[in-house]
Order: sequence, then structure tokens, then C-alpha cells
Amino acid sequence: MEKILERYERYSYAERQLIAPESDVNTNWSMEYNRLKAKIDLLERNQRHYLGEDLQAMSSKELQNLEQQLDTALKHIRSRKNQLMYDSINELQRKEKAIQEQNSMLSKEIKEREKILRVQQEQWDQQNHGHNMPPPPPPQQHQIQHPYMLSHQPSPFLNMGGLYQEEDSMAMRSNDLDLSLEPVYNCNLGCFAS
Repeated sequence: MEKILERYERYSYAERQLIAPESDVNTNWSMEYNRLKAKIDLLERNQRHYLGEDLQAMSSKELQNLEQQLDTALKHIRSRKNQLMYDSINELQRKEKAIQEQNSMLSKEIKEREKILRVQQEQWDQQNHGHNMPPPPPPQQHQIQHPYMLSHQPSPFLNMGGLYQEEDSMAMRSNDLDLSLEPVYNCNLGCFAS
């Protein structure tokens, strides 16, 4: 029915163009206006039908035709949606692969740096062990040490009243301080009485 109306409008417009004189421009514009208005009305009616409105006046054949148009449109929409989703999945998989490659590259770089640091640490330990570490104590022959006795080995630290490294290990230096606990003042409890 819509196609019939549209065809009628086209033919009537073409017929009017042939009959009307070219000098009558205002008539042409009014006819163009009427033609465009009829086309707009037809498009608005189709839009309402596609939205499911104003279906009471339609015949069963027109409803079947509308249903086929909607099914075809829905298939196109779903096809386009699926294509977009497929493209999106492919793009995300590509990004995932790139990130995994970057991750493995960074992991290798970290392992290489750890290896370099380990080698540097070992070299540093070897250098410091030979230079800064005190030499191991000389082995003592036939000496049994009690766990509560201190060793009389020279120490690189300051010893108060003990052995010095410059001195002979058997020589002892005496302490000049008097560390006796005798009272300096002999005083009874009564010396503070008034």
C-alpha cells in the first residue's frame, strides 16, 4: 500500500510537471512541498510501525512483511555486533600477547640483573674478606679453655689494662689505677651529728 501511494505521488508529480507551464514557479514549489510532505508522512508511519505502534490498521500480509523487514534488520544488527565483539576480542588478545612478551622480557632482565648483583656481591665479599676482615686467630697448642675464661690473644680493639699488640704476648702491663674498695674517709655515723 505504501509503495502504491509513493508511486502515485511520483507519477502525479511528473504529470503535473509536464502539464504546468515553466513560468509558474510558485506552483512547482507548492507541488514539491506537497510531495515532500507526503513522503515525510509515509516515513513517520513506517517508523511508528517499526516501533510497534499503529498496527491495528495493518492487514496480516502487511504485518508479515513488517516482521520480515524487522527480522532482516535484526540479523544485520546482530551480525555487526558480533563482528565488533570479534574484533574487540582479537585486539585484546593481541594486547595480552604483547604484555606477556613484555613481562617475560622484564623477567629475563630482572634475572640477569640479579645474577650480576650476585656476582658483584661475591667479588665484593672476596675482596673484603682478604683486606678488612681480621686474620683468623692463631691455633693454640695444648691449651684448654674454660668457657668462663677470656682468651689472652691480642685484639685490634683498645684494651684497658690488658695486652697491647706492640708488646710481647707474654708480657703483662700493670694497671696504675688503684681500684681498692677501701674508704677514703674514715667516718662513723656520728661524724655528721651536730
